[in-house]
Amino acid sequence: MKKIKNISYEQFASSSELPTDEQELLSAAMKATENAYAPYSEFFVGAAVALANGEVILGNNQENGAFPSGLCAERTALFSVGAAGKSSLIRKIAIRAHSARFKMDQAVGPCGACRQVMIEYERLSGEPMVVLLQGESGDIIRLVGVNENLLPFTFDLVNLKK
Repeated sequence: MKKIKNISYEQFASSSELPTDEQELLSAAMKATENAYAPYSEFFVGAAVALANGEVILGNNQENGAFPSGLCAERTALFSVGAAGKSSLIRKIAIRAHSARFKMDQAVGPCGACRQVMIEYERLSGEPMVVLLQGESGDIIRLVGVNENLLPFTFDLVNLKK
């Protein structure tokens, strides 16, 4: 039996334990939840992507009555970066959420489709992406490397070649 290496992450009780730029990125992700369109789930997700040049790109979930026609916050933000031709500049992403139905006091992780997109953009950037996860409140999860620590068995372009 083969054993995969351990997944590595840090957990923080407060954003004050993080560098200033990561505190600001988490705040920007929470701010992005304000423009989420979630009339069905009432689960509002925001993402903030930090680029190497200091620019921050926001995204939020956009639902649609014809499920699953909506789009997650992470993909909204990352696709905006890609559409602007800045994929190689991605360094960090923060993801936060809150609900109109319950208190969201634990970190929320990205769905499988978003993890796959995050890996693709991590590869385009050429370096491991820092990922910050938090709910409306509660602990913050910080990990470095989507491929290493968020989705170690990834679908790759190699899988499409004969």
